[in-house]
Amino acid sequence: MPQESSHRDAHHVVLVVDEGSNPFEMSVATELFGLYRPEVGHPWYRLTVCAPVSAVPVHRGMYTMTGLAGLEAVERADTVIVPNRPDPWAAPRPELVDAVRRAGLRGARLVSFCTGSFVLAATGLLDGRRAATHWRHEELFARLYPRVTLERDVLFVDEGDVLTAAGSAAALDLGLHLVRRDHGADTANTVGRRLVFSGQRGGGQRQYVRRPLPATADTSLSPVLDWARERLDAPLAVADLASRAAVSPATLHRRFRAELGTTPLAWLRSERALLACRLIELGGMGFEAVARASGLGSTANLRATVRAHTGVSPAVYRDRFGPRTGSGAVSVERSHRA
Repeated sequence: MPQESSHRDAHHVVLVVDEGSNPFEMSVATELFGLYRPEVGHPWYRLTVCAPVSAVPVHRGMYTMTGLAGLEAVERADTVIVPNRPDPWAAPRPELVDAVRRAGLRGARLVSFCTGSFVLAATGLLDGRRAATHWRHEELFARLYPRVTLERDVLFVDEGDVLTAAGSAAALDLGLHLVRRDHGADTANTVGRRLVFSGQRGGGQRQYVRRPLPATADTSLSPVLDWARERLDAPLAVADLASRAAVSPATLHRRFRAELGTTPLAWLRSERALLACRLIELGGMGFEAVARASGLGSTANLRATVRAHTGVSPAVYRDRFGPRTGSGAVSVERSHRA
């Protein structure tokens, strides 16, 4: 039966499954949006699982799902998560494409994990916009949907009302990103800790590491990362991180790319954005003080950084997630087109 929380007014997430859907990605959606989170302290999501057919054989017939809601559930969704395509060459069902297209046109938020981006692209709603997909299928996606701007080798892409994740574990990255957007950084970090998973991997990080991983994990960056996090209010530069790590800036850049999939400067910006959001959530500081404490310097830089990181201004972020919301309960927007 559809999996729903007791919070009837909660943001309604509908997960669509179809023949061959991947159990891992379905589990990600269920774990993030379908389980009650008492540690969060405010209403969570409400999840419904639906399908275009009455019985759905999953992942090469590993098992069959029955008793699911029909596609009419998509019509009542605030967020729709579309299924991955086990065979991206095969066109998705026309009735599914139509249901997802109608949902997007009425203002529902659309989300895809892995090759689910092929379903979103088939609706035409990705035309002229950016998207991500599994790295193995990037060339096929680019050939089939040339009107979509494919962002290669990233974890996920956030286009506001349409979000696409790359393969497998990137679904968790995008899912926690959605939690961060809807409920704030502190809640996303709480859920990430519960899942024993980092809630802070940015969408621009690469999908996989091109070199073989060592038998013992290289933790050489950990000390310098911890050192930098304790000094984000200072005017840190890449040269300062390189000096602390006792390597050249070029070597530091290579290590960041190899171990974190990002650059030192992008990492610093992300950490400062996360700290600024956390300080805004805690309250008690004006925006000028938040800008100084997070190392962003000016309120203009704070505005630009928070907007780039969250999609909203610091003032809107404070209204949604700051202490003035009382117990911390947040009303998640029904439409994400605004």
